[in-house]
Amino acid sequence: LDDNTGYVRCASFSNDIGEGNLDEIMYYLAPCNGMIIDLRSNSGGMMTTAEKLARRFTNEDRLVGYIRHKTGKGHNDFSEMAPQYMEPSANLRWQKNVVVLTNREVYSAANDFVKCMKCFPNVKIVGDHTGGGSGLPFTSSLPNGWTVRFSACPTYDAQRQQIEFGIAPDYEVNLTSDDFHQGKDTIIEFARKLLVE
Repeated sequence: LDDNTGYVRCASFSNDIGEGNLDEIMYYLAPCNGMIIDLRSNSGGMMTTAEKLARRFTNEDRLVGYIRHKTGKGHNDFSEMAPQYMEPSANLRWQKNVVVLTNREVYSAANDFVKCMKCFPNVKIVGDHTGGGSGLPFTSSLPNGWTVRFSACPTYDAQRQQIEFGIAPDYEVNLTSDDFHQGKDTIIEFARKLLVE
C-alpha cells in the first residue's frame, strides 16, 4: 500500500500453496513495514494450506490449541484434549508485525488459521468475530436423502476455549457508512494505523 504496508488477500484455502510461492511473497514484501492479511469471507479449505501459511509467522514451536476425538457412541464420548503445536517453517519467515482481518464469513480452515495466528506475539486480529466451524467436518447421508454435515472433532484455542462458534478479534472494527460511501475500507485503515503504532 502507499504507506509501505504489505497487503495480502487470502480469499480461500481450497488449493495448496507452494513453498516457493510463499518465499516469493516474503521476498517481495520484505521492504514493507508490516503486513495485512485480509482473510475476510474466506470460507476455509484445506487445513494443511492454512497451517503452511501460519508456519511462516513463528520462529519457535508454539502451543496453538487443543483437539478432542470421538471415542464412542455416547453424546459425551470424547478423548481428553490433545495439544496442537505449530512448528516454524524451514523456509523464509516474516519477522515484522502482522494484522489479520476477519469477519463473520471466516470459517473452517480459515477459522483455524486465526486460532493459530492469535498465539503469535507480533500478530493482531482486527474486524469481527469469525464464523467458526473448525471441528473437522463429517458428512453423512440420511435414509430420506438429506445430507448432514457436522463437526466431528471439537477444537479449542490455547486457553482451552471452544472455537466452534467463532473467535473474537483483538480489535472489533466495523465498516462505517461514511467510509463506505467514500470508497474507504474502515477495517484496512484501522489496521494500517495499528501497524505504525
